Amino acid sequence: MYEHLKVEKEDLFTVITINRPGQLNALNLEVLEELNRVLEEEGKDPSILVFTGEGEKAFVAGADIAAMKDMTPLEAEKLSQAGQVVFHKIYQWPLPTVALINGYALGGGCELALACDLRVIKEGALIGQPEITLGIIPGFGGTHFLKKIIGEARAKELIMTGKTLKAREAEKIGLVQTVLPDENFNEEAFKQVQELGSRGSKALRAAKMVLNDNHEDVKSGLEKERTFFAELFTTQDQTEGMTAFLEKRKPRFKNK
Repeated sequence: MYEHLKVEKEDLFTVITINRPGQLNALNLEVLEELNRVLEEEGKDPSILVFTGEGEKAFVAGADIAAMKDMTPLEAEKLSQAGQVVFHKIYQWPLPTVALINGYALGGGCELALACDLRVIKEGALIGQPEITLGIIPGFGGTHFLKKIIGEARAKELIMTGKTLKAREAEKIGLVQTVLPDENFNEEAFKQVQELGSRGSKALRAAKMVLNDNHEDVKSGLEKERTFFAELFTTQDQTEGMTAFLEKRKPRFKNK
């Protein structure tokens, strides 16, 4: 049914696995479209959603740089909008959503995790928003959600430096709530999901609705992010940043 996703329904929750291990589960337009289809289908009878990545290395290592490198601004805006639509749906999901971060959660992977209510990370994993090293900024909601979760100062530090964090560092600043040992990560993480599922669904719905409604307008923040994300695809630095990434070298930015 899905080329890039695995969807497994349990009694109390649904597990959605990004299934591109050869690309470290990187997100492209096709993956985002499939995620949107899953959310539309699951929305008919919502349950707790659990997101994870296939394999041992990556939750989602980011967006697909090879697919992005030569995008026009219009194509970049389309990609940004697709990501924002999906992640906003996850943010607004009526029941809790959980990111089981079993490996790299960088760029779009970090943004997917930020859209979720709870973030459980493997001790050996890394998380962050390194888009600035590619000559762009986060485009799937990172500038908006990161600031809400860890505060403006920390969000500026991570986005402007492109720094990636180890699991314990991420826990310390509130980017994730729980760190679990690499051994038996899935088993221990799903125990927590089962415990969450044992709570009354009506209470969970009410808690999430009230907590989300206390935030300032999300839509305007996402629109602004999308505009700047797309504009950066007119720059030489975007081309250089992504070319350097694919060539496994440091970028030589010219501020053009």
